[in-house]
Amino acid sequence: MSITKSQIRSGSYYDSVVLMQLQRNLLTLPGVEDAGVVMATPANLELLADSELLSDESKTAKPEDLLIVVKAGSADDAEAAIGKVDELLKARRSATGSAYRPKSLAAAAKNLPAAEWALISVPGRYAAQVAQEALDLGKHVFLYSDNVAIEDEIELKQRAGEKGLLVMGPDCGTAIINGIGLGFANRVNRGSIGVVAASGTGLQAVTTAIHNLGGGVSQAIGTGGRDLKAAVGARSMLQALHYLAKDDDTKVIVLISKPPDEEVIAELLTVASQCGKPVVVDFIGFAAPASEIGNIYFAAGLDQTAQLAVGLSKSNMRTPEVVENSHGFVRGLFSGGTLAYEVLAGLQNFLYPIYSNVAIRDSQELENPLNSKAHTILDLGEDDFTVGRLHPMMDNDLRLRRMKQEAEDKEVGLILLDVVLGEGSHPNPASELGPAIVSNRKTRKDLEFVALVIGTDADPQKIDEQIKQLEDAGATVLRNVADTVAYVAARLATQSKAIGVLLRKFSEPLAAINVGVESFFDSLKSQGAQAIQVDWRPPALGNEELASILEKMKA
Repeated sequence: MSITKSQIRSGSYYDSVVLMQLQRNLLTLPGVEDAGVVMATPANLELLADSELLSDESKTAKPEDLLIVVKAGSADDAEAAIGKVDELLKARRSATGSAYRPKSLAAAAKNLPAAEWALISVPGRYAAQVAQEALDLGKHVFLYSDNVAIEDEIELKQRAGEKGLLVMGPDCGTAIINGIGLGFANRVNRGSIGVVAASGTGLQAVTTAIHNLGGGVSQAIGTGGRDLKAAVGARSMLQALHYLAKDDDTKVIVLISKPPDEEVIAELLTVASQCGKPVVVDFIGFAAPASEIGNIYFAAGLDQTAQLAVGLSKSNMRTPEVVENSHGFVRGLFSGGTLAYEVLAGLQNFLYPIYSNVAIRDSQELENPLNSKAHTILDLGEDDFTVGRLHPMMDNDLRLRRMKQEAEDKEVGLILLDVVLGEGSHPNPASELGPAIVSNRKTRKDLEFVALVIGTDADPQKIDEQIKQLEDAGATVLRNVADTVAYVAARLATQSKAIGVLLRKFSEPLAAINVGVESFFDSLKSQGAQAIQVDWRPPALGNEELASILEKMKA
């Protein structure tokens, strides 16, 4: 008959990797049938109960206690196995080296002053406090810990932004900094492709594919899965994007994530469009407006992301032209419904909020098509505008009136028109639109006009003459939707409010302080990085009441 024995060690903390290895070692001992070695959190106690390893005595353990449970063929075998625990722990410590292990982050920082990174993988309820301490010591943070409150994430990233520091995480499992893998990273060639990812396995898939295709990675920066939520505002991804844009070793930038929230997409892609480098975007499951808009390349999947990035890094790329910023809102006045819809589909990824009478998302519904607000794209061929009048492809009267109305709004910075030529259309639309542009620009010298001209050199309106009239009137003329979206988005790009102080350049060689999972420390050392392991224990050995008292005394 099997016997289950348990032992509770109050206030003894070990990381999950140590406990997993200890549990495996116990299972190899004579007579042992099953074993559990865990910190006695409610979730771990439930797992032990499911495995029929939870005794009445074990139920008294507290979350800060180490709980050792052994099920064996006899009481002697169970007792003998538990008696081996200290020996097994000592053997593991000897195997991983007996180097000095400071008890605190502050002591570690003094012992390894070159360290500018802190890797943190302690239990979630302590992680924010440890990360805050790392920021106070001037360290970038790789925060592997999960179960960190989103309010703490926001506060950490705000604090980091004010100091020019980076917080990767919470729940960030992968990064490659200066060629050194953090967490679960792969060993890949160094090169000219910088990657920023809100997905750890996505980052691994793309960086390994880049390596296998003959490319290389300059930096691979994780952000944590919640970074692109509206509440967090993509703070880490925006910081990383700006860093890579200014990094001389990075020629191509890659962004990877599940689809971000609407306003976050708009800010990210707007900043990307102004970064001066090609940017490959894979927002997994996101309906891209085009395969390419300006300097932004949209990939359909992780493999294509790597292929595009490597191809761009090996091509004789010209540096994308950075368009000078304008100010104000765009008002699009379209005669073509499909053109209006496609331009909206593109601009919604750069400008937020944006409204329309042909809305794609519920949040874009324009309450009254007769009055624009913020960024607005109008299809003037919709029923609201065409009752009792000719379609705007044949008659410019309605559009001319609406142009004047929009120009009188001082918050409008750019008016966008389509000019559709061909059989049945207005015989000379530029002859009416051109003078209206001139007239409106006399009263609003800061107002810009952009015309998307659709037609051929065989059309009866003579496309070259139409373009010349529009350009002579002061309009910027473009010939396709993708170029139009790219131009308007770049002109109306706004500086991100979430950046804070620009990140200082990552020093080489990488040096780091590891707090938590010891295998991360072992990995750093095996890659040739300088590293120091903190012998971390929960405050007051996990006694929250005592910890609160000590914190008040410290304050």
